Amino acid sequence: MDILDLIQRRYTAKQYNATKSIPQEKIEDLKEILRLTPSSINIQPWKFTFVQNTEIKAKLAAVSMHNTEKINQAQLLVVFSVADDLDVFQKVVDNELPAFRRDWYNQMKASMPEADLKTWLAKQVYIALGVGLTASAALGLDSTAMEGIEADKYKDILNMNSHQPLFAMAVGYGAEEDFNRLETTPKSRRLLESVIESI
Repeated sequence: MDILDLIQRRYTAKQYNATKSIPQEKIEDLKEILRLTPSSINIQPWKFTFVQNTEIKAKLAAVSMHNTEKINQAQLLVVFSVADDLDVFQKVVDNELPAFRRDWYNQMKASMPEADLKTWLAKQVYIALGVGLTASAALGLDSTAMEGIEADKYKDILNMNSHQPLFAMAVGYGAEEDFNRLETTPKSRRLLESVIESI
């Protein structure tokens, strides 16, 4: 299946088959794919928390607004978090990035307010979400992107100190009765000429 066909067939699952397990090798592939996500100056300011433990997943579901049912049904929840403690992240930059990238980041950090720097870091995590949604489809899995979470409660449940959860992605196999399956609700997008300009 080529990439265009894949994207045409992908849909956002609204209901999952709670009994169909994801093969662990697919989960491991998804971990590696997210690790390889591109970011501006290769800064990689993220953490991806893969939650398969049903107890923890249920606690997160309870603080996920209108997404509770989806999270409880899905076999996997991936929480996307951004580096929030810049002093801790500086150690990552100093110890794990090559000198030229470290210098580039330090110049950016010195030239902008902390709030702007944190916004820029958070934007990088959204790139990973796009990669995760597409990768899930390529692995034959269904997914749901979710900003509808109580991020601070996620942070407490997951015992995060230096990262801030931004959003999550449920992953699993869509239920046959899901009203959002393409055969029931065809994909709806704006016309190409409305969103693409060729010069």
